[in-house]
Amino acid sequence: MRRRTLLSLASATALGGALAACGPAVTGEDADADGGSASGTVRVGHVPSSLFAPLYVADAMGFFEDAGITVELTPLKSGQDGIPMLANDQLDVMIAGFSAGMFNALDQGLAFKVVGSMGISPGDPENSPTALEVSQALIDDGSVSSVEDLAGRTIGVAGGAGATGGYLLAAMLEEGGLSLSDVEISNLSTPDQEPALTNGSIDAATPSAPFSTAMEEAGVASPLAVPAKGTTGTGVLYSETFLGAELAQAFFTALAQGSQELSDDGTQTDEVYQILADTLGQEIEVLKSAPMYSYLPDLAPQPEQLTNMQAVWIEAGQITYTEPIDVAGVVDASFAEGANA
Repeated sequence: MRRRTLLSLASATALGGALAACGPAVTGEDADADGGSASGTVRVGHVPSSLFAPLYVADAMGFFEDAGITVELTPLKSGQDGIPMLANDQLDVMIAGFSAGMFNALDQGLAFKVVGSMGISPGDPENSPTALEVSQALIDDGSVSSVEDLAGRTIGVAGGAGATGGYLLAAMLEEGGLSLSDVEISNLSTPDQEPALTNGSIDAATPSAPFSTAMEEAGVASPLAVPAKGTTGTGVLYSETFLGAELAQAFFTALAQGSQELSDDGTQTDEVYQILADTLGQEIEVLKSAPMYSYLPDLAPQPEQLTNMQAVWIEAGQITYTEPIDVAGVVDASFAEGANA
């Protein structure tokens, strides 16, 4: 396996403060006379997470290199943080979660396109990377036995109602006929959710693996629901400039090759686990114990999910407009089609 330098979570934290200093991103064109970056470089904003495994696998296995691409990974705290950088050509590509803020940015005239998908929920109650975890105390005393019983209760969500986690929560609440407006949402980072469940400051949470698994093993919470099969809140975005760049298709095709190295059932090869461990600074055994999302082999965008997200966030008051944006104008599926060719 050919290896390239990969960012760890520690380096992501160290580099986070440097984002404001980033110059214009490269779009596969020759460097200009004023000292622009080298030809063949693509700057990719990403939120360091195993959720975006195709990116790390494609990089480590040399698929980008084979396509003549040098990838610069720029770590982000959230997908929302990267939207202005993408719209201002400080990034060529962003691979992250979608948010209500993304839709607000589109409504305000910022230009970019959703060109691909990332992790898709398998819908398996026994093996889901995201779950609606309910306080074990509430389950044991019979206070909560179904999703309907969460009405009026406080649920911890990383990023709040307008983040990807908010959409996934809405998808799970729908099972009990509830919406985001029927619960109280506390914006809590995923690592802070277990302590909050333990001290009773929240009643439920929407952690991703391995945090969900850790809660269950500690006896702090039990899963009550998981997102339905096919649910996704993340994907690949291109800047308007990069859409027409020479390397745009080659980048996406290499990214799709990374997806094709991942197994459908979420159990990956030792090589893939090693790549993720090196990239994210996590122990291989922790990664192996955590359920993973599934990925489409061509990473085709999922416009129906974007339509659902927009509707959920308009109803929850997280989007500043009331007339829905035409999602067809936001999505460009041609790169996924090209990856299939």
